[in-house]
Amino acid sequence: MRFDIITLFPELFAPFLASGVTRRAYSTGQVAVRLWNPRDYAQGNYRRVDDRPFGGGPGMVMMVEPLQACLDAIRADRAEDPAEQVPLVLFSPIGKKLDHPSVEQWAQSPGAILLCGRYEGIDQRFIDTHVNAQISLGDFVLSGGEIAAMALLDAVTRLQPGVLNDEGSHQLDSFNPSLNGLLDCPHYTRPEVWQGQEVPAVLISGHHAHIERWRRDQSLEITARNRPDLLAQAREGGHLTRKDEAVLAKIADGL
Repeated sequence: MRFDIITLFPELFAPFLASGVTRRAYSTGQVAVRLWNPRDYAQGNYRRVDDRPFGGGPGMVMMVEPLQACLDAIRADRAEDPAEQVPLVLFSPIGKKLDHPSVEQWAQSPGAILLCGRYEGIDQRFIDTHVNAQISLGDFVLSGGEIAAMALLDAVTRLQPGVLNDEGSHQLDSFNPSLNGLLDCPHYTRPEVWQGQEVPAVLISGHHAHIERWRRDQSLEITARNRPDLLAQAREGGHLTRKDEAVLAKIADGL
């Protein structure tokens, strides 16, 4: 798996690629990440990559020519068959919102070229010609696409085999199919009592069936209180049992 990142600020990625549990995947090349600066492909003494927008208005727009030269260099370096080229992804407010199912799809892919926009945006002609997919983190605007690129990289990399210390760890994450798309339950560790607050007794009972039922009930309650839309999706998908529904009925009485 390889991701090529087009960014005017490659230095932002250095601490990200060298920190946390995912760093092993990057350092070993299990997930290869290569950084490309369009400024290196710009013409003139000033290596200009942006200019004022036609029609006037505030801000600057990333120019098409440095981006084209940069993309050409990436495609050549990847030595791809034209029929099997990886997609070029732009992080944009109009993009599809990133969620767990789409992360799982990217995790099974050979990678992509990630385009991090800056300023007011990118010359639309480059987008129309080359961009295959657009992704958004949510209904807000960032200064550039770098944070969004890191979010996608992290989410995809942690799903790769051997990246997490516990192979089954991500299977109990919020939104995961093993939880029927629901939110995760609360977690506790030592000490058993902190500032008068005790760990729920069931978690130290040693009764695994009761522990699993408690975790399921907590997941249902947290989802019902915070993301009822996820609960509705689980119900429509036939993922809720009679016991689940009985628990939810009691929760509804208390809401």
